[in-house]
Amino acid sequence: MDDLVTLEFEGPVAVLGLNRPGKRNAINDALLAAIEARVAVAQREARAMVIHGHGPCFSAGLDLAEHKARSAEEVFHHSRAWHRVFRGIRLGRVPTIAAIHGPCVGGGLELATACHIRVADETAMFALPEGTRGIFVGGGASVHVARLVGAARMADMMLTGRSLDGAAAERVGLVTYVEPAGGALAKAKALAAKVAEAAPLTVLGVLQALPRIQDMSEEDGLFVESLVAAMAQTGPEATARLQAFLDKRAPKAGS
Repeated sequence: MDDLVTLEFEGPVAVLGLNRPGKRNAINDALLAAIEARVAVAQREARAMVIHGHGPCFSAGLDLAEHKARSAEEVFHHSRAWHRVFRGIRLGRVPTIAAIHGPCVGGGLELATACHIRVADETAMFALPEGTRGIFVGGGASVHVARLVGAARMADMMLTGRSLDGAAAERVGLVTYVEPAGGALAKAKALAAKVAEAAPLTVLGVLQALPRIQDMSEEDGLFVESLVAAMAQTGPEATARLQAFLDKRAPKAGS
């Protein structure tokens, strides 16, 4: 199982690589379990995480060779297992950045949208082919892809098979950065190194409070925002960092 996802540490950054290149990193049960296991290690030992794909692409999605043998009940529980694994990334302890090249389709896109930041290169292609194959998404796309691009655009992608290149994906908010061909992993690592320097209470607020606030009413969301602000801004690390800013020892915003 370990060979299916490589794991390397570059200082405080864990770099996970999907490693089924001969299958275009299609996600089968073994690969899903390997992702979960490797993420658990990275969450314990790193301050930021990068996920990328070895070989020709990020991930071609669900391994349909396994899917076709499942009953309706088995598909339901299989879908819930994907939700559990990807939720462990989305609501985990460390910020995660996806470095995307080549096809990132179906379940691969669901994995990418479980990450907090997405970096694509110019070879990236995004699609949700489930609709044209007579099936439905099952790894969280109906919630998390739709929140990024809108339900109408997601419906178009599923019903027509439309794909998006990196530039189009950036325009609709699916990815945050687009790099030249071959540049996504280096950019993701650089971002992760910067993210790893973030104060722990700030990271906790961004990863745990921010996504929940999106599901709250305005007033409830603002209330939780105030609670998290009170917790983060009165901690010792915030005090030290704010003093460094006042003493002009801290870098300016955006640098």
